[in-house]
Amino acid sequence: VKKPRFDASLVYLTRKFMDLVKTAPDGVLDLNEVATMLGVRKRRVYDITNVLDGIHLIQKRSKNLIQWVGSNLDQVVGKAPEQQNLKDELSDLSAMEEALDELIKDCAHQLFELTDDKENAKYPFNSCITLTRAYVTYQDICSIQAFQEQIVIAIKAPEETKLEIPIPKEDCIEVHVKSTKGPIDVYLCEVEQEKPGAKTFEDMDTVTSES
Repeated sequence: VKKPRFDASLVYLTRKFMDLVKTAPDGVLDLNEVATMLGVRKRRVYDITNVLDGIHLIQKRSKNLIQWVGSNLDQVVGKAPEQQNLKDELSDLSAMEEALDELIKDCAHQLFELTDDKENAKYPFNSCITLTRAYVTYQDICSIQAFQEQIVIAIKAPEETKLEIPIPKEDCIEVHVKSTKGPIDVYLCEVEQEKPGAKTFEDMDTVTSES
């Protein structure tokens, strides 16, 4: 599973690296252990240590051991001014937002591929994705606890269908659905608590629908 981009960013890893340096005895760290604790490849740790070594804040004691030789650690990684904290937080949130945008785009692309598949198009309710199919069954609806003893209205409609719900009246609620690109199928699914021997839509020969 890929980590969010923010979790793998060099800035984020450097902050975690400095936290480890601060708690290490005499500022000495084993890079193999650092890579394991940060959950990254050793190459990413070298990206950090090469920069710190270049500005003479650490020195190599052996192939895998480094030691902090810079200023007092409390001054380097201690509490930053409030303005800097806010700036860092804003930067972190921006990175997280970018990562979420990428995930949303990826999900939208997968949804498009599933709904555009002609094989999936023949199944009703193909707006819901599961691991093995791109449609939802009556049994799926019945299994949702929040729908127990409720009447669920399932709508299968073409693209650009408009749905409007006027202000509810005292004795009823109206739902207006309008399409200019094809028929609209509306299924009324009364979800009752399952009883032994009760029949479901899947047990019946036909299903009554209103459009």
